[in-house]
Amino acid sequence: MNTFKYGEDYLSSSIAVAIAKGAQHGVLSSDTIDKINQSAQYVQDIVDSGKVVYGINTGFGPLCTTLISPQDTKKLQENILKSHAVGVGEPIDKELSKLMLILKVHALAKGFSGVQLSTVERIIWHIQEDVIPIVPKQGSVGASGDLAPLSHLFLPLIGLGKVWKDGQVVSTSSVLQEKGLEPIHLGAKEGLALINGTQFMAAHGVKAVVEMNRLMNNADLIATLMIEGLNGSIKPFFAELHQLRPYQGNSFVASTIHNLLKGSAILESHKNCSRVQDPYSLRCIPQVHGASRNAWLHFRDTIELEINSVTDNPIIINNELTISGGSFHGQPIALPLDYATLAVSELGNISDRRVYLSLEGETNGVPKLLMKTTGLNSGFMILQYSTAAIASENKGLCFPASADSIPTSLGQEDHVSMGSISGRKLLQVLDNVDKILSIEMLCAAQAKDFHNPLASTAVIEAIHQHIRKTIPHIEEDQPMQEILDNALAIIKSGELIEIAKQAAAEHQVAYFGKGEDYFENF
Repeated sequence: MNTFKYGEDYLSSSIAVAIAKGAQHGVLSSDTIDKINQSAQYVQDIVDSGKVVYGINTGFGPLCTTLISPQDTKKLQENILKSHAVGVGEPIDKELSKLMLILKVHALAKGFSGVQLSTVERIIWHIQEDVIPIVPKQGSVGASGDLAPLSHLFLPLIGLGKVWKDGQVVSTSSVLQEKGLEPIHLGAKEGLALINGTQFMAAHGVKAVVEMNRLMNNADLIATLMIEGLNGSIKPFFAELHQLRPYQGNSFVASTIHNLLKGSAILESHKNCSRVQDPYSLRCIPQVHGASRNAWLHFRDTIELEINSVTDNPIIINNELTISGGSFHGQPIALPLDYATLAVSELGNISDRRVYLSLEGETNGVPKLLMKTTGLNSGFMILQYSTAAIASENKGLCFPASADSIPTSLGQEDHVSMGSISGRKLLQVLDNVDKILSIEMLCAAQAKDFHNPLASTAVIEAIHQHIRKTIPHIEEDQPMQEILDNALAIIKSGELIEIAKQAAAEHQVAYFGKGEDYFENF
């Protein structure tokens, strides 16, 4: 198993997810341990000196002018976890909670937060033992850190709150008793270091970076299958066109689809047809899918800069210099989270248009509503109702949460990012677009069937055959729920992408196009 050194190595989104899934192991190096211990000593020096420093020997937020006695500094840190754990709503997914732990360890291990080594090691224990805290979805405004969610995340350190263990939700105290462990005792500054930071927002971003990449690859494959089903042209994907407007995403999509279509017998069969040009939902795939990929590049880079940064407050440079700044503010990632939501939603919008296009019956040999006998049968008509409904729902979710700010903390925190809401909406839209793509996949596979015995390319044939292993060609109306569930499972698993890679390797043909390093190696 690969080893990742917290606080030292570069943490990518894919590495963070790998650690969360148990496919990679995170450790502390001796150099990092030294940095953590040195930073903790700086805090102790400040306490011993009696120098007034925010969050170490003062209250929090609007209570920043209230001095705390040396004997009460540790009690102060436990109280902040208790008082700020006011999140509401259903818990976030366990994977997101685990990602939050991983991101926080990496930030604390940089050695600028003043926490004890034992605190960091206990968090790592939670990760490795898969004892993951329960964190409610709602309650963060995305500035001064994700205060409420992070407070819930770290209540288990002091023996409070609930955790997932072996698939069950149990009290932290019962787990500690079972493991023979005691709650830890927080030192000065530690409570504030734990709950100041952007790990709730950033965890949503990390998951979205990985999921959006899967979704974009699925969208390109399914769109290509639809091009074949509807006798679309290959010309809009020629490199000569995209060299004149060389956006990275556009060029990647165009060259990928060109690779997937090159040599198709279906394509060859209508090469000399009278159609001058295709509708936009086919012809402009590089421009629309590509724009979403361009947004993803910026989104990925921003999220990964964030998760390799120190985002708590105050920052402990040394025992002479502590800085109370605003590194906890979520605005730098709130805007890209909202932008990514729009980018994902657009993939659903154009997919819905292709679904509609496939039902029109304007393609030679492909019947209206994708079924030969209609009237008695409604065919695939109502599937497009679902894609239209979901696409419309997404449009409402695209309003940027970061456009809002409501002052909190008696005006001390008078501008907030609302990035936590941005992150939650992004994952919801990703899930919605998976559903739209699963329906497009059904329609595209059905359309392609009507071109038999003409074949497409090796890669497209491979993914079509894989779909047909679990989803049959449909000749008359029938209950669709199980078929829809199976289609969604194919999309969410990413298995079509793996099938495409395997087929390309087996037949020694290209799959991904120009710019693969940008989009596949992260």
